Amino acid sequence: MTYQEAADVIRAPLRSTPRNRELVRFATLAANSHNTQPWTFTASANRIVIAPDFTRRCPAVDPDDHHLFVSLGCAAENLVQAASMLGLKANAVVEGDEIVIDLKAAPSSSSPLAEAIPVRQSTRTVYDGKPASPETLRLLESACREPGVSTIMISDRARILNVVDYVVQGNSAQMRDKAFMNELLHWLRFSEADAMARMDGLFSRCSGNPALPAWIARPLLSLFFTEQGENKKYHAQIESSAGIVVLVADAGDKAHWIAVGRACQRFGLQATALGLRYAFINQPVEVAAVRSQFASFLELGERRPDIIMRFGTGPALPNSLRRAPEQVMREVS
Repeated sequence: MTYQEAADVIRAPLRSTPRNRELVRFATLAANSHNTQPWTFTASANRIVIAPDFTRRCPAVDPDDHHLFVSLGCAAENLVQAASMLGLKANAVVEGDEIVIDLKAAPSSSSPLAEAIPVRQSTRTVYDGKPASPETLRLLESACREPGVSTIMISDRARILNVVDYVVQGNSAQMRDKAFMNELLHWLRFSEADAMARMDGLFSRCSGNPALPAWIARPLLSLFFTEQGENKKYHAQIESSAGIVVLVADAGDKAHWIAVGRACQRFGLQATALGLRYAFINQPVEVAAVRSQFASFLELGERRPDIIMRFGTGPALPNSLRRAPEQVMREVS
């Protein structure tokens, strides 16, 4: 199987059977930090429980597991959206570290967001710089509505450039952090063979970089993956975007982080349904010193900026891979 064939298999249209496997497959297509896929699924006849897989946590970039629980929320939203297409109403409730999703029969229905699940991707490239219409901005902001979560939409060019400064500060701090770089290197997949062997991580071509054998790419990484080069790339990418959205939770606990994930995933699905691309620029969230400055810029008071995404019109990149449902789920009677 080629890389593209593997990507196509995991993103095949939703089938009605086996039901739980299909719901989990669509759930795993959600956005998640470093494509670590930090989740497990326990399925029974009328319930699916999503739990964290702490063996896949990233302590350097995500020391408090904030991104991990946001990722769980993204997966839950995909599952809820997919369930409606199979004639199920999914009710998701946070219980401690887990998301318990009860399934009940309901009229089958589809929506542009549900249909966007296998198409959505985080597209880390330059966009065309065209502004978004007021109606597009309204639809994107509406998609983010979630109890306990606020949305800040930035489309003014001057404020977009302000965000660039915070992203560059955060990126520079991360690239000077040996622990962060070692952790990132652990999740980088340089070749198709490397990506397919693990079915996770950040494949180079998904970020617009060439694929190379790992034995060539790893020794050369410090030559082509530089602080100056990455900052220049982020500047160009953000400047080419139509806008930026920041999601902010009312409180800094796991339930609110999961709520942010659900809003985040709906944003990505709505952007995809509108023919837009989007990508995460979370450096100002991930570096504590920059996060406090960014919160002041946004006038958030004591609240924390949780997720930052840019969006616009641009080309597609190769889709990332996901582990098969059998690797992340178990059935119970």
